[in-house]
Amino acid sequence: MASILVIEDDNQLREIVRKILEVRGHRISLASNGIEGLRLFRTVHPDLVITDIVMPVKEGLDTIRLLRTWTPNAKIIAMSGGLLAREKNPLAAAKQLGASKVLAKPFRAEQLRAIVDECLAEHCDPSAAPC
Repeated sequence: MASILVIEDDNQLREIVRKILEVRGHRISLASNGIEGLRLFRTVHPDLVITDIVMPVKEGLDTIRLLRTWTPNAKIIAMSGGLLAREKNPLAAAKQLGASKVLAKPFRAEQLRAIVDECLAEHCDPSAAPC
């Protein structure tokens, strides 16, 4: 299965996402903020990154921007349930920065599994237009 990096500052949600995806056979790496996530990205080279947007230390929009600079064809799912002071709609901003998919919190396990499957599918080519 796929290698997935999950960047989420909420410990409980990070573990829930890990459990949902590990049951499907994915290898999961976890980071609690964008800086940790970027470090892990360079060592793990995941097939997919799932990142929260509103986080302390390094928020998700900056993380997506850097990931796109480093690896233009990276598959990225941005998730958020909050607002940033500078953005009225952080998920729309994430899509503009190149997130392959977006996911609003709270979400159901089925929604997460479906969006991960879509993003990992061969027809989802992040080097083209975002899916």
